[in-house]
Amino acid sequence: MRLISVYLIGLIFGVGISISGMANPEKVLNFFDFAGTWNPSLAFVMGGGVVVAFFGYRTVLKREGPSFDQMFHVPQNRTIDLKLLGGSAIFGIGWGLSGFCPGGALPALGTGRWEVILFTLALIAGMAVARYINTHTGKRFQTPGGPELHQPAAHGPLTEAPRGPATEQNLSN
Repeated sequence: MRLISVYLIGLIFGVGISISGMANPEKVLNFFDFAGTWNPSLAFVMGGGVVVAFFGYRTVLKREGPSFDQMFHVPQNRTIDLKLLGGSAIFGIGWGLSGFCPGGALPALGTGRWEVILFTLALIAGMAVARYINTHTGKRFQTPGGPELHQPAAHGPLTEAPRGPATEQNLSN
């Protein structure tokens, strides 16, 4: 049942990305072209996604627990640090230059366009480089608080999630 659920969610996401035009890099690039062919429709797509996520998270996290896992996996670290800002900047620059984000590129792989395949290969290479940096540079790129802050939250709404480093006691509550 879990695989069917994952497949259906991915299918709905991919169809939504395709219908909204977000798999088309020209539409995304036109959003960033304020002086030329500016197209504000991407703002409506993103705004709609934010609204759905806002209410969706509040609804789902009120439940006792997820349907197909032991606990909700909600990051505990809410620190805005250099690692977060740098990753966001790299993502934004790549999105603005290519017109693709991972969410729009993966459904577009079915088109077989060389640009999509090249972007996806670059995405995989970037993930490999980031993993290498995180595992081979020591503490220099560690998030403040260390890996303890990256443990999943316990069951229940965010307001009841443990604060600070995850411990066995926090996870068992």
